[in-house]
Amino acid sequence: MDTATGKIGNVVYKSKIGWELVIPLIVVLGGCTGVMLYEGAWPGLLIMLVTMAFVAHLFFTTYYVVDGDNLFVRCGFSKQTVAISSIRKISDDSNWVSSPALSLDRLELFFTGYNSVVVSPKDKKSFILHLLQINNNIELKLSKTSIT
Repeated sequence: MDTATGKIGNVVYKSKIGWELVIPLIVVLGGCTGVMLYEGAWPGLLIMLVTMAFVAHLFFTTYYVVDGDNLFVRCGFSKQTVAISSIRKISDDSNWVSSPALSLDRLELFFTGYNSVVVSPKDKKSFILHLLQINNNIELKLSKTSIT
C-alpha cells in the first residue's frame, strides 16, 4: 500500500483454471491431433498444432490487474479496462458463454449501464475485497462465494 495516497498498488490476479474446461479441450484437441498423425494428414496436423498453441497462449495470458482505480482484464490478445469506481455489482456466474475466464467458477462484474465482464480469479475473496477497498458501493450478489 502506498502510505502517501492510501492506495493499494498494482496487483495481478491469475485466472483460476477449471478442469471442466481443460479436460474437454485435451480430449478434443488431442484426439483430433492423434487422428491427423495416424492418417498422415499433415495440413490438418499443422492446423491442430496452431490451434493448440493459441489455446496455450490463452491459458498463459489470462489474468486481471488492479492498478489504482482501474481493473485491466487480459485474455490472449484481448485487453479490457474497467474503472473500478464504475462497478455497480458483483455476482456469481457459471455460464458457459465465452469470456476471459478459464474456469466455470466465475464472477460477473456489472458496470456503467448494462455492461459487464466475466472473470475467474483464482483467489476470488482477495479479488473482491480489493475491489471493495477501492469502491465500497459495490453490491454483492454472491451465493457460492464467501468473503467473510
